[in-house]
Amino acid sequence: MTHALLAHYGLLQNMQVFKPCPARDRDLCRFHADDYVNFLRSITPETQQDQLRQLKRFNVGEDCPVFDGLYSFCQTYAGGSVGGAVKLNHGLCDIAINWAGGLHHAKKCEASGFCYVNDIVLAILELLKTHQRVLYVDIDIHHGDGVEEAFYTSDRVMTVSFHKFGDYFPGTGDIRDIGYSKGKYYSLNVPLDDGIDDESYHYLFKPIMGKVMEVFKPGAVVLQCGADSLSGDRLGCFNLSIKGHAECVKFMRSFNVPLLLLGGGGYTIRNVARCWCYETGVALGTEVEDQLPQHEYYEYFGPDYTLHVAPSNMENKNSRQLLEDIRNNLLENLSKLQHAPSVQFQERPPDTDLPEADEDQDDADERWDPDSDMEVDEKRPIPTRVKREAVEPERKDSGAPKGAAEQARGFDSATNEIASTQSVDAGAMVIDEPTVKVELETSNKASNQMYPKP
Repeated sequence: MTHALLAHYGLLQNMQVFKPCPARDRDLCRFHADDYVNFLRSITPETQQDQLRQLKRFNVGEDCPVFDGLYSFCQTYAGGSVGGAVKLNHGLCDIAINWAGGLHHAKKCEASGFCYVNDIVLAILELLKTHQRVLYVDIDIHHGDGVEEAFYTSDRVMTVSFHKFGDYFPGTGDIRDIGYSKGKYYSLNVPLDDGIDDESYHYLFKPIMGKVMEVFKPGAVVLQCGADSLSGDRLGCFNLSIKGHAECVKFMRSFNVPLLLLGGGGYTIRNVARCWCYETGVALGTEVEDQLPQHEYYEYFGPDYTLHVAPSNMENKNSRQLLEDIRNNLLENLSKLQHAPSVQFQERPPDTDLPEADEDQDDADERWDPDSDMEVDEKRPIPTRVKREAVEPERKDSGAPKGAAEQARGFDSATNEIASTQSVDAGAMVIDEPTVKVELETSNKASNQMYPKP
């Protein structure tokens, strides 16, 4: 639905659009345990009854159901996020987007909240090959527990999560959780209550993120744009407008640092598509008109058929005093940080191979599923290209069942479990193969290890 809106608003004409190159087993094992990846690859709806012990061990079966095409779904969305990171590392774009990614609850050895593979952690590990420091920002209504946990002891990745806290999945994200050892003060948690509106949200978001950018000086930013923090979400309880949510994208874009935009949760599907379409326009520096163009999902957006939806009149339980206390607490923690921690000089790992099929070159009018009935709207050109965006290419031999991602996408992220506690030092990981391949005319040698430990 998001892609259809982008096509008919004419926004795709101002981007480079790529099919994701599916991540391989070894790519996923840069973060995830081998036996967990093997399990995801082998489990099917037909065989799950024979593997009840494994299902329980890896937390698969309830919030994280088994479905046909599960593994190819994981390979595709993870490949998109890692491929976007590769693009940024190669300087091929300023902003890369993978709205199918952002599954922030997955752990090293278990699934959680409909997140099976943590594409965000994999993308950050890719970015760390080129950048000394990477910032992760999460505006999903649920705490970004899987990403925080992965980098909890590292000073090379700062995680900042704005989320509902208190009797709410996943139950983590207390303001007192600030990181550990070298990572102390490099985890920031902004716990919020029901009904927060645009004004209250940005009373916290802008000063906190402004200070983070000043002190941490990241080389790249990953922004998880979960849309379940919007007003009217079926599982959420915030009261943000689409413009208020997108203001976070606009603010992070203003720093002119390489930016990876990812999706995440969102359960009122028409509003998810509205939000990510509008935020793509924000990334491009283009104002998108409110009246929706005619397209194949047009009837989903009635009765108004507009891009924006008014927030509700629900009570904002976040008092000004509570917001001030949170803001002061977090700004004080940031003041304790060593400015822009350094990383020792050492040999830089080789870049990941980037063979890439640019769909623009193949056929500019078929940048989506060739079987789709969608037609591009030539009447809505954008006059200037302000930002260029990528999503990612597909390996021809993948044999992934078509439609697996579409089947799974509706579930997206979140419901109710509590995280395990395995931390990964960003600098300490070693791998033996490159991450994802992306089809391109120029290629560099594959990477054989993560950025070495400082």
